[in-house]
Amino acid sequence: MGWLMDGLDTESYDRTYSDRALIQRIISYFRPHWKAMITVAVMVFLHSLTRAAWPMAMSYALDAITADARLINITIMVVLVLLSGALGWLFNFLRQRYSARAIGDAVFDLREDVFAAITQRDMSFYDETPTGKIVSRATSDTQDFANVVELTMNLLSQILTVVILSVVLVYINVWLTLLLLAMAPVSVFIALAFRRIARWATLRAKRVTALINANIQESISGISIAKGFRQEQALYNEFADINRQSFRVHLVRGITLNSVFPILNVTAGIGTAILLYTGGQAVLGLVISAGTWFLFMQAVDYFWYPLLGIASFWSQFQDGLAASERVFALIDAESKVVQIGDEPVPAVEGRIEFDRLRFSYTDKEVVLPDFSLTIEPGETVAIVGHTGAGKSSLARLVTRFYEFQGGQILMDGRDVRTLNLGQYRRHLGLVPQSPFLFSGTVADNIRYGRPDASDEEVTVAARQIGGGDWLLDLPNGLNTDVGERGASLSMGQRQLVALARVVLHDPAVFILDEATASVDPFTEAQIQEGLDTIMRDRTSIVIAHRLSTVKRADRTIVIQDGHIIEEGTHDALLAAGGHYAELYNTYFRHQSLEYIESFGREQVAAEVAAFASD
Repeated sequence: MGWLMDGLDTESYDRTYSDRALIQRIISYFRPHWKAMITVAVMVFLHSLTRAAWPMAMSYALDAITADARLINITIMVVLVLLSGALGWLFNFLRQRYSARAIGDAVFDLREDVFAAITQRDMSFYDETPTGKIVSRATSDTQDFANVVELTMNLLSQILTVVILSVVLVYINVWLTLLLLAMAPVSVFIALAFRRIARWATLRAKRVTALINANIQESISGISIAKGFRQEQALYNEFADINRQSFRVHLVRGITLNSVFPILNVTAGIGTAILLYTGGQAVLGLVISAGTWFLFMQAVDYFWYPLLGIASFWSQFQDGLAASERVFALIDAESKVVQIGDEPVPAVEGRIEFDRLRFSYTDKEVVLPDFSLTIEPGETVAIVGHTGAGKSSLARLVTRFYEFQGGQILMDGRDVRTLNLGQYRRHLGLVPQSPFLFSGTVADNIRYGRPDASDEEVTVAARQIGGGDWLLDLPNGLNTDVGERGASLSMGQRQLVALARVVLHDPAVFILDEATASVDPFTEAQIQEGLDTIMRDRTSIVIAHRLSTVKRADRTIVIQDGHIIEEGTHDALLAAGGHYAELYNTYFRHQSLEYIESFGREQVAAEVAAFASD
């Protein structure tokens, strides 16, 4: 069966819960809605009572008509049947209404807990888990959680009907009742025998569904790259492989869960035949009446239907338990970023110390083996180095997106792990290489860090970036819709929006992570003006690929393999002729030539002269 399970391994945060623990956890979501659940329980009892009353009414009427076939007896029979049916409908309607509300409230609470857990996970969680799989747990799995509760209520109603009928039948004829009840354990045993295999098949069906969701999400996100390299067929082939696996997994699940019904139907047929023969002999021997025999034969259906329902319920119940297990595992996943304190952070001066810091994303490779650096308040430090040197890791560690394994990071002399994380992050402003914009307008995205900011404050912040000239290129200015993930704007415009967002946020510490690496020279110039505004009187960490950003820094740090190999100003490092000079000659200088070609030599000469005079 190995071919069936390829790629369906559990996630790193998955865990196994016992059925008892899962059921207790599910019940905990209904406990706040106990009034509605009590109403549902009462309606279930009354509905079961009216269902049991129907065959008893038919039995009574049949005996009455046999003894005295008058119109009044037939009328009484019709009235009893109609009354039991009407009351049954009413009680069932009320049960459905109140249970739908209670289940809806419970699922509402569960999804809030799931989403809260998702927002609290650290960045390493998203590195390891595909987005589609997370979405699958937050949507389809929580819905299966709701379905299992509704199924449970239906089954309880059926079982309660059986209990009420059993009490009545024991009173009428003990021997036939015992014969009827003797068939129950056989069917229950058959249904419950499928328990483990049903859980096994269901869990794997859930995993392959999550795998399909993840594949579709990734394919749509990368469709432009696929089209650019003419790899649409490769995308289709990859999906087709996963889809075939899904077909096989669900086929095995369907065969496994549905094979119980033919076995139960054969058992039910044998039991019905035995009761039919025995009851018929009792009627012929005048031991019971025809109406009583009819009641017992009707009771067979009332007995077998819940027993068959157990099999059907069990497969779907396993769906619900498997879904609940996946949802609760997501909620209970432990964060790798752990705060050991909750000290308030009312203000930040901006003195940052990396003290013998050790960090790795995985156990296989250490990114920062023993890193130490002190950044003074208000200082702008540029960090340069080849790809993989550990530059971006420093930004991610300062913001507490990842947990380091050794050493300390101190903010104003305080270990960042002892601070209230929410308050601490309010004093940080990060602009990544690929800024993310949420659906809405440009103004909405600038206001994201300060939802209470006025329109005037948003406008002032936007105009501090590049003098506000970039707003003229937007069709509706600040009211321009950015589209999904900012697709309506260019990369440069997204960066300008991200910078304006930081200006409005007004952080004490500013972190720029290669934000000008993918923009044209003209937009870079606009961004640079914005950077001058943002970095003024703030501690700034600039992870740079552009010479213009590096030259304005108070100090440049050159790192290689997680170690500082050079440190100084731009001019001093060039004069030293070391690794920075090599980077400048092979990378920054190439950028300068591109810049000259884009803007023209005269304009560049004027800018260089202006820069020199500064």
